[in-house]
Amino acid sequence: MSNGREMKGTLVLMTKNVLNFNHRVPKAYAISTSKIDMHLLGAAGKEGKKTLLEKHPASSSNLGHGQDSFSVTFKLDKNFKTPEAFFIKNSMEYEFFLVSLTLEGNSNDGTIHFVCNSWIYRAQKERIFFVNKSYLPDKTPAFLIKHRKKELESLRGDGKGTRKEHDRIYDYDVYNDLGNPDSNNADLARPVLGGSSAYPYPRRGRTGRKATKKDKNSETPSSDTYIPRDENFGHLKSPDFLTYGIKLLSENVITHFKSSSGVRNEFDKFDDIHKLFENGLPHHLPKDVVRNIKEIFPTIGEQFLKFPTPDVIRVSKSEWMTDDEFGREMLAGVNPCVIQRLQEFPPKSKLDSPKYGDQTSTITREHLKNNLGKFTVEEALSANRLFILDYHDAFLPYLKKINELPNRECYATRTILFLKDDGTLKPLAIELSQPNPEGDKFGAHSTVVLPAQQGVKGTIWLMAKAYVLVNDSSYHQLVTHWLNTHAIIEPFVIATNRNLSVLHPIHKLLSPHYRGTMNVNGIARQSLFNAGGIIEQSFLPGRYALEMSSAAYKKWVFTDQALPNDLVKRGMAIKDQSPPHGVRLVIKDYPYAVDGLEIWSAIETWVKYYVDVYYTDSDVNNDTELRDWWKEVVEKGHGDLKDQSLWPKLKTREDLYQICSIIIWTASGLHAAVNFGQYPYGGYILNRPTLSTRLIPVEEKAEYDKMVKNPQKAYLRTFTPEYETLVHLSVIEILSRHASDEVYLGQRDNPNWIDDKSTKALQAFQKFRNKLKEIEDNIKRRNRDSSLRNRNGAVQMPYTVLLPNNEEGLTFRGIPNSISI
Repeated sequence: MSNGREMKGTLVLMTKNVLNFNHRVPKAYAISTSKIDMHLLGAAGKEGKKTLLEKHPASSSNLGHGQDSFSVTFKLDKNFKTPEAFFIKNSMEYEFFLVSLTLEGNSNDGTIHFVCNSWIYRAQKERIFFVNKSYLPDKTPAFLIKHRKKELESLRGDGKGTRKEHDRIYDYDVYNDLGNPDSNNADLARPVLGGSSAYPYPRRGRTGRKATKKDKNSETPSSDTYIPRDENFGHLKSPDFLTYGIKLLSENVITHFKSSSGVRNEFDKFDDIHKLFENGLPHHLPKDVVRNIKEIFPTIGEQFLKFPTPDVIRVSKSEWMTDDEFGREMLAGVNPCVIQRLQEFPPKSKLDSPKYGDQTSTITREHLKNNLGKFTVEEALSANRLFILDYHDAFLPYLKKINELPNRECYATRTILFLKDDGTLKPLAIELSQPNPEGDKFGAHSTVVLPAQQGVKGTIWLMAKAYVLVNDSSYHQLVTHWLNTHAIIEPFVIATNRNLSVLHPIHKLLSPHYRGTMNVNGIARQSLFNAGGIIEQSFLPGRYALEMSSAAYKKWVFTDQALPNDLVKRGMAIKDQSPPHGVRLVIKDYPYAVDGLEIWSAIETWVKYYVDVYYTDSDVNNDTELRDWWKEVVEKGHGDLKDQSLWPKLKTREDLYQICSIIIWTASGLHAAVNFGQYPYGGYILNRPTLSTRLIPVEEKAEYDKMVKNPQKAYLRTFTPEYETLVHLSVIEILSRHASDEVYLGQRDNPNWIDDKSTKALQAFQKFRNKLKEIEDNIKRRNRDSSLRNRNGAVQMPYTVLLPNNEEGLTFRGIPNSISI
C-alpha cells in the first residue's frame, strides 16, 4: 500500500445453503470469480480501480459451515489512503451470502476488517460495505456522509409495493395477516391488531401483500412471508435450522395427528402420558411422513420423532403434583415473572365496574386462617408473607366467549400463597370464577377451593391447581413469552435498521440482540399464531388468543421492562439504594430474580461503559440518527402507546443507558428465562396443562360420581387431550432447543465486530464477559446450597436457565444474545 501498487485481501462468502423447506435439501452453487467485481473507497472519497475475485487461498480452519474464502488484489495509486468502505457487484445468476472482507494494510493500518453479513443479488445495484469503525453522524468523515445516508434510504424504502425476496427494506405494518377472511371457513377471520384503541399492538415488518377480497384491511395470507433478506442469515452454519421444524410440524406432521388411528380423544391414565417418552411419535404418523422428517432433518430426525423425558419427572413421577412444587414454579419455573406480593385484602379487580360489576375476590379471612400458623391475615400482609397469582382480570372478560368454543371450558383464577419460614410458598386458597349467568354487571360467580390431600376434596384441589396452570400456561405463551419478548422487540429491529447506520456505535451495540428475530416472528405468524394454527389449537383461548395479548399490551410500559422496575411494580422487591441494582428482594430465595438481577446488572454496566466511550450528554442531544430512531420507535413501532409520558426522553446518557439495557435484557435474559424451560417443565402436560374441557363436577351429578370412582380418569377427561398434547409437545420441544450456531450473551459471531483500535470498548466488552463467567459460577454455587429450597425442589431441577453459556440441544440453560427461536 505504501508504494501505491496493490493491497491484498480475503473475501469470505457462502453460497445458498441454508435449508430451503420447499426443496427439502440445501442448494449450493459454484462461484464464478469473473462475475464478482469490487473496488475500494478511501479517504477524501477517492475510489480505487475495479478488480475481480481470484482463486481460493489456503483453506482456513476457522471458517464456518458452508463458508468459502477467495483472494482479491486491489490495484491502488500512490495517493490512495486507508480504505473506509468497498463496493461490490454480483453479475452471477444467483445470490451469495457475503460474510466479510479482510485487507492486509501497511504497518500503520494493520489488518482492516469489513463485517458484511448480507445477501448479494444480481438484481441489486452496486452495494457498499463500511469498515468496522464507529462514527457518530456529526463526526463522520465528510466523504462518507452521503454514502451513510444513501444506505439508510435504501433500507427504508418508499413504503409502496409488495416486497420481493431480494429486498432489504424495513418498514412497519399492523398484524393484519393472522386470519383469512376469504376462506370458506368464516371462523378463520381475525381482527386487525394494531392501529386502533380497541386492539393496540406492536408493529411487525411490512410485506405489502395485497388485501383480501372480503376485508380490505386484512392482508392475504402466504406460506412464504417476506423478511428483509439480511434477517434471514441466522443459523447459516446449521442445516438443522430449528425454526423450519415449526413449518414442518404445521405442514406435514400435525395434519396427520387427527387422522391417525393411534391418536385418541383423551388419555385414560397417567401412564399413557409416560408412554409418549418411551414410544415417541412414529406410531402416530404415516411411514411417508416419518421418512420425510428423517430426510429433511438428517442430523436431528430421530430426536425429532421421540419426545425426551421432561426434567420435571426425571427423578420422580409424582412430585409435580405437590403443593410445594406448585408454589416453587411460580418463582423458578417457566413463568416466574407474574407472581405479585399481596398488598390488600381481599384482592380487588381493575375491571370496569359499570360493565363488570363488583369483581372483588370472595376469598375471606376464614378461608385462610387455618393455614397461616401464628399469623392473622393483617399480620401476614404487613410482614410481606402473602402473595398472589392473579389471572382474574386477564381471563374473565373472555371466559364467556372461550367457553362457547368447542371443547373449551374454564375459569378465571386467583391463587393466594403464604411465604413459609423456609422461604418456600404454600398455596392457601384458589378462587375459580365464571361470568355471572345473570349478566356481567352482577359480578363474577366464584367458588373458593382450599387445600386437601385425600379423597374427593384432594381430587378437587388437584383440579383447581390445574385450572390455575391452564391460565398460567396460556398467559405465559401469549403475553410473557410472545408479546413481552418477540412482538415487543420487532419494532426496535425495524427502527434500528431504518435509522442507525451500521457505522453507528449503538447499531453495533444492539444488532447482535436482533439476530433472527424477524425471521422467527414471521414463521410464528404463519404457523403458530395464525387463525386455526398451533397456538389456537393447543391453548385455552383458542381464536381469542392474540386478542388477549392485545388487551395485555394496553398496560405495557417500556420502563417497567427493566428487571428492577418490574420486581418493584409487582411488590416482589423494595427500592433500596444499595448497589448494584438498587432493590431488595422480598423473597430472598427467588431464583429468577436473584440470577436475573445479576445478569441485568452486568448488562447495565457493560452498556454504560460502552456508551461512555462514544458519548457525552451533548453528543446524545446532537445525534440526529439517534433522535430519529427513538422518535420512530415511539411514534411508529409502538405507535398505539405513543404517550410521551410512558417513554424515556433520550436527552442524556442516562436515558441511553436505560433504553439499551432494557432492549438487551428483553432480547437475551428475559427471553431465555421464559422460553428454554418450556419443555423441561411443560413437556409433562400434567404439570402444565394448556386447556380444559370441563368444569369441576357438581355433587349429585353423574360426572361427580365418576370423579369419585376414578379421580385420575376424571382429571384426564378435564385437561389437555391427547391430540392437543401431541401438538403442544411437538412445538415446545423445538422452541426449547438451542441451535448449533447460537451466539450467547457476551459473545459476537465475528471477532472483528468492532475496530481493534477501539481499545476502551473492547476492554469493556472483556469485563462484561468476565462478569458473566463470575455470574455463572455464582448460579452453580447457589444451586448447590441445600438451604435454598426453591433452587431445586423435590423434583431436583436446578435453576439453570439463566446460566449464560451453553451448547447445542435441549439443555435447559444458556442465554442467547437474541430471540432466534
